[in-house]
Amino acid sequence: MDCKYRSGHVWLAASVFFLSLSACTAVERAAPQSEQRLRETASLIEEVKVFGKTLGIEPTEALSRTSSGDRALSMLWFWLQRAGTLAISVSMDIRMAIGFDAAREHVPLEQVYRVDGYSVYYRQGNEYADPRSAATPSFAVQGIVRRVNVILHEDLHGDANFDLPWDIEEGVVTPLGSLAALEYFQRKDDAENLQRAQEAVNEGRQISRELHELAQEAEMIFRGAPVEEAKHRILLLLPRYPAYQSMFQRQIEGQHPPTVLEAKLSHDLAYFRYFDAIVSLAEKAVTLKALIAELKKLPRHSTLDSADKFLQSLSAKYAAPTN
Repeated sequence: MDCKYRSGHVWLAASVFFLSLSACTAVERAAPQSEQRLRETASLIEEVKVFGKTLGIEPTEALSRTSSGDRALSMLWFWLQRAGTLAISVSMDIRMAIGFDAAREHVPLEQVYRVDGYSVYYRQGNEYADPRSAATPSFAVQGIVRRVNVILHEDLHGDANFDLPWDIEEGVVTPLGSLAALEYFQRKDDAENLQRAQEAVNEGRQISRELHELAQEAEMIFRGAPVEEAKHRILLLLPRYPAYQSMFQRQIEGQHPPTVLEAKLSHDLAYFRYFDAIVSLAEKAVTLKALIAELKKLPRHSTLDSADKFLQSLSAKYAAPTN
C-alpha cells in the first residue's frame, strides 16, 4: 500500500538505477478458480466501499475493477535516504515511483545496485490509490482482513478524505485503515476475523512503539560512529524489537539489510509514526466516524511539527472533562 499515485509527479534520484525488468504485455485469462475469487473480491470491494461511507470515508475508483480480461497497472516504488541519516523529524530525501502496464507478478525485479551515498529500499505492488489500480488474482487470495484494510486504506487516500504531504498522510491513513477494518468486522458480527483485525491493530501499535525507540537509538549511533560500523550496530539491535524486526525482515526479503537500513527505517516511520497515537485517540473518541471527521481538519500544508501539535491538541480535547 502506498500514498496516491499522481500521474506526472515522479520523485527522481540524481543517481542512476540499473534495472533488469521484463513485463508481460499480453492479457492472460485467469483460471476458473481465480475468476471465481476475483468475482468474490469484486463483491467484497463494493460492500466495503459502501461501509466506508458510513464512517465518512468517501469511496474512490481505486480497486474498483479486477484484472480479469484486462490489464493491471503495477507500481515499483523506491525510497532513498542519505547514508547515516534518518527521516525522524524531516521528510525522506527521495521518493520515486514507476508504473508498469502489467501486474507486479509479470515485472520481476532482478537487481538494484547500490547508489553511492544513499540507502535504498524498494517495493512493488498492485494496490495503490489510483483508478488504474485493479484487484488481481494475487490480491484475491489474500486474507480477508488484509483485503478489507487495503480497500479502506486506499479510499482514505482519496483527496476528498485526506490531501496531505506523503509522510503525514500515510501516518494518518495507515492506522485509520486498520481501525476501519476492525469496525467492519464488528458490524458483520464476524468474531473470527474481528479477532484477527484486533490482532493486526495491536501489532501495528507495538511496531509503532518499537520503531520510535529504535529510530531514536539508531540516530544516536549514527552520530557517534562511522556509517558502516553504525549500520552493523543498529542491525544487531533488531532482536530487541521483535515486532518491528519481524516486519522488517519480511518486507526486505531479497534486499541487502545494510543497503536498505536508513531508507527502510525512514519509510516505516512515515507509515507508523502516528499509529499508536491515533489508536489511542480512537479509544477516547465517541465514534471512529467522529475521529475521522476530526482528523480531516488537518491543514493541507501541514508539517511534521504542526501535525504532531494537532494530534496533541486533539488528545488534550478528548481528555478534558465534559459537563
